[in-house]
Amino acid sequence: MSTTPASSSPLYFDDASTPWTELGDGIRRKIVGHTPELMSVLVQFDQGAVGTVHAHDAHDQIAFCLSGAFECDVGGVRRVIRVGDAFVAPRLTPHGVRALEPNSSLLDQFSPRREDYL
Repeated sequence: MSTTPASSSPLYFDDASTPWTELGDGIRRKIVGHTPELMSVLVQFDQGAVGTVHAHDAHDQIAFCLSGAFECDVGGVRRVIRVGDAFVAPRLTPHGVRALEPNSSLLDQFSPRREDYL
């Protein structure tokens, strides 16, 4: 069963009542929901904000572009993604982004969930 902070029911995500967690440097996130095996996270970026290249030891990640545009580097391959595009970063694959437009956002999916986000 998924759980969501700031929601009256663990089965639903209520965007209006879920506050953003400020990460600094123009990036913020909201956890949409999670189970032990899966987590969805909204991540919003100010224009020019950078998600530094990094890799996950234990998590696969898919990032789906909901708004704006991002310059992405996944496994050393650079590409611009826009609304409706996504990238896949299997565990141990270096990846990072730079927001090209104001209010650019991603829906990040992690498997298994990111315990460090809870």
